[in-house]
Amino acid sequence: MKKIITINETMLLIIMATGIFLFTSCSENQNSPDVKEVAEERNEAKFNESSQQNDAQFLVNASEINLMQIQLGQLAQEKGKTSEVRDLGKMMKLAHTKSQKDLTALAQRKGISILSSPSNNTMDAYKKLNEKSRDDFDKAYTDMMVKDHKDAIRTFEKASKNSRDGDIKNWATASLRQMRDHLDHSIDSQKKLLI
Repeated sequence: MKKIITINETMLLIIMATGIFLFTSCSENQNSPDVKEVAEERNEAKFNESSQQNDAQFLVNASEINLMQIQLGQLAQEKGKTSEVRDLGKMMKLAHTKSQKDLTALAQRKGISILSSPSNNTMDAYKKLNEKSRDDFDKAYTDMMVKDHKDAIRTFEKASKNSRDGDIKNWATASLRQMRDHLDHSIDSQKKLLI
């Protein structure tokens, strides 16, 4: 069991390193297809039923959410002016890295293609935040975290109610608690910046 965890952690690190490499190289080459579109096309070719397609789309969206939060969390740790924002970024990166690891295992069991590197949407969000001055970064990051987690909660709630696959439904339901905690932390951080 110990070796499986170590291998999974190593694979996740390799996936993240590849994602960072692709993140930087793809930003220079906008002609390459978006990884999200590639995953969606693969799933459309595999699944005929609309319920399977909906489940696959949810896992694609969940992986995009995780990878975005990992990337932006790292940026917040590097660029955040306040310890509050740096801590929020660290929490997001750690939690979403674990979530992505669990999601990757679930997607593999179900034969669903998900993102293995950041999407164009993630790259755009990263670039937009990275361009902020250090004085403006914290507010922009917390505002984004509040908005993104409200959107994520809606996505996960829909899957927790509508998924026909018990494993996917259970994963979505279990993930909701953490998403709500992240939203609460983001709102708290946002409020502390106003004081």
